[in-house]
Amino acid sequence: MGGPSAEREVSLASGRECAAALREAGYDVVEVDAGLDLAMRLSDIKPDVVFNALHGRWGEDGCVQGILEWMAIPYTHSGVLASALAMDKQRSKDVYRAADLPVVESLICNKAEVNARHVMAPPYVVKPNNEGSSVGVYLVSEAANSPPKLSADMPDFVMVETFAPGRELTTTVIGDRALTVTDILTDGWYDYDAKYKEGGSRHIVPADVPQNIFDACLDYALRAHDALGCRGVSRTDFRWDEARGLEGLILLETNTQPGMTPTSLVPEQAAQMGIPFPDLCSWMVEDASCNR
Repeated sequence: MGGPSAEREVSLASGRECAAALREAGYDVVEVDAGLDLAMRLSDIKPDVVFNALHGRWGEDGCVQGILEWMAIPYTHSGVLASALAMDKQRSKDVYRAADLPVVESLICNKAEVNARHVMAPPYVVKPNNEGSSVGVYLVSEAANSPPKLSADMPDFVMVETFAPGRELTTTVIGDRALTVTDILTDGWYDYDAKYKEGGSRHIVPADVPQNIFDACLDYALRAHDALGCRGVSRTDFRWDEARGLEGLILLETNTQPGMTPTSLVPEQAAQMGIPFPDLCSWMVEDASCNR
């Protein structure tokens, strides 16, 4: 848990929650704040399984998975390739398209070019290509006369994506089963604070949407999970434009290390389906392996 990514604080919160749940389920748990000495720490601890509660770069993009494969330590969630693919938003879209899953147009552009001019017609969204939790997201409205001014800590190359209007929906996949659909309500943009601060968003689960939209979310999430080669638990996020019906449902991204904090969507969906949090964490441990 923890680690050096932009999502460190969320990861620490996920780790604490999962560690407590696993102890309640009867496991012996050692909490490790992942640093440069991670391999040495793991060599000393000699764990039977690593529960990966890291979010963002290094923990979610195949890097830590590669260390665990090298050390032959079974671990939770997706393996090296699926993690790397899902974390790279542009490449994951290529996989979605190949699986006939709906996505919006997007480009990978130099940050200087995005600062200088509209690289596509507004409205559009600018975000890092390989971060999660809505870190560094800029929404450029249809009425914007000038391009956004990206902060200095944004990467040299960013994703520019056609803005998809509508409601924010999400679906969890556990193993080979899509659970349910959550409708996420916020007063503004579903950004980092909306995701993780108390009262930042409200969740309607199961979502009050037409049955064909509900069923499509379940179908698309499972197909995205399989197309990327995910294992264990993943969560796929959607935008749905009600005015366009099923054609208005598009995939945003698949999270291979979804949040496990008190306000997180996966534990909430699992509980809705009759899976208590300790049982969810226990399932993930028992599902752990190498060669994922």
